[in-house]
Amino acid sequence: MRWALIKAAAAGTTMVALAFLIPLGLMVQQTARERAFTAAERQAAALGPALAITTEQDAIDRAVASTDAGAQGRMAVHLPVPAGAVGAGGAGAGAAGAGEAGAGGAAGEGPAGPTIGEGRATAADVATAGGQGRAFTVAVPGGYALLQPVAVDTGRTAVVEVFVAESDLTRGVSTAWLVLSAVALGLVAVSVLVADRMGGRIVASARRLAAAARSLGAGNLAVRLPVEGKQVDGSPEELREAAHAFNTMADRVVQLLAAERELAADLSHRLRTPLTVLRLNAASLGHGDPADATRHAVAQLEREVDQIIRSARRAPEDAPAVAVGCDAAEVIRERVGFWSALAEDEGRRWQLAGAERPAPVPVQRGDLAAAVDALLGNVFRHTAVGTAFSVDVLATDGSVIVLVGDAGPGYSDPAAALRRGEGHGGEGSTGLGLDIVRKLAESTGGDLALGRSAVLGGAETTLRLRTRPEEAPPVRVGRRRARGALFPK
Repeated sequence: MRWALIKAAAAGTTMVALAFLIPLGLMVQQTARERAFTAAERQAAALGPALAITTEQDAIDRAVASTDAGAQGRMAVHLPVPAGAVGAGGAGAGAAGAGEAGAGGAAGEGPAGPTIGEGRATAADVATAGGQGRAFTVAVPGGYALLQPVAVDTGRTAVVEVFVAESDLTRGVSTAWLVLSAVALGLVAVSVLVADRMGGRIVASARRLAAAARSLGAGNLAVRLPVEGKQVDGSPEELREAAHAFNTMADRVVQLLAAERELAADLSHRLRTPLTVLRLNAASLGHGDPADATRHAVAQLEREVDQIIRSARRAPEDAPAVAVGCDAAEVIRERVGFWSALAEDEGRRWQLAGAERPAPVPVQRGDLAAAVDALLGNVFRHTAVGTAFSVDVLATDGSVIVLVGDAGPGYSDPAAALRRGEGHGGEGSTGLGLDIVRKLAESTGGDLALGRSAVLGGAETTLRLRTRPEEAPPVRVGRRRARGALFPK
């Protein structure tokens, strides 16, 4: 945008400058030409009084030398034929006729007498000027000659010739063109500077808006844009309106998130009543592994509900810093141990492999536990009682891979199973389990893949958690064979 404004200002100012520069330059050139010929006419007119007084060559020579043009050798005087020269060679009876002929010749042909100074015009042009009695210019080598007739007495006319060089016609024109060009360039530079300042303010406002949008997208709900003050002085009204709209949107987002947290807290709080009933019923079950497992599950569920309520009630800016990261092997051992009791009740064979060594992952412990519970819960929900399952953990250089396989019928439509809310697990299923697992994987740069188990023949879910998000995704590895159950049946 900034460069576009600068280019537009430069182009517009250049066209305006040229529209004035070219006519002004031509006018200066014409003025210089007229000035040169006007000066020549003044030089020629300066000899008029001298020619009116005398036509003696010495006197006229001194008069010519006293002028600027004469001193520079640019002036000449073509004198007429001296008086009586025509009748001197005739007879007495024809003297009058000869005098009339001489007078007629002088009036029709012009001066034919001596020339004082260096003449450049031809004799025919001089005669024409003297005969017509008016001034005009003729082209001569190196410039032009101004021929100015001057009447010296009755019937005789002298012609003053003033030479005008080509350089006189263009004197000062080049300087004028340079000055006009400099003025035009100055105007273009000023317009570009003004456009740059205006563009800078517009671009700065747009960049602040973009930065605020990125910050809001990154989770900074407190970001707001100034809509008045020195920081936004000179900004277009449209960008100010956009900033105001952004602030309104950010406030609305905060309100919606607060309402969502309140709703989550209210819904979680409603679960406490049936949980209390479950806890009382579990307490009356007596002793034994099934009863202990039930009581443990109810207690775990109560803790999760309390955690949801506390997290929902807490404002984002007041939330304590939580260390992100846990040992995936430890979490998987714990969750498989929890589900092993139900597996024994249903007669399911199971095995766990690869969880002997630590496998750190950049996710919270609770989130990973929820993901593992979702994967194992799908096995119990979507396969028949007695169906075997296995859990493998594989730690590579850049990721931790968790494979959950079973001997059930497998996925009929893996793509549909990954779409949020499209699961069909019967009563109690929301279709969100795999979506929760997928989001956890993508938060680390990993992924979730559904396929068929090469060992058990049923469904296989591959959860890949990246431990180095900046690395390229590793090549998919084959299934690791289980070497024994960590929790023996």
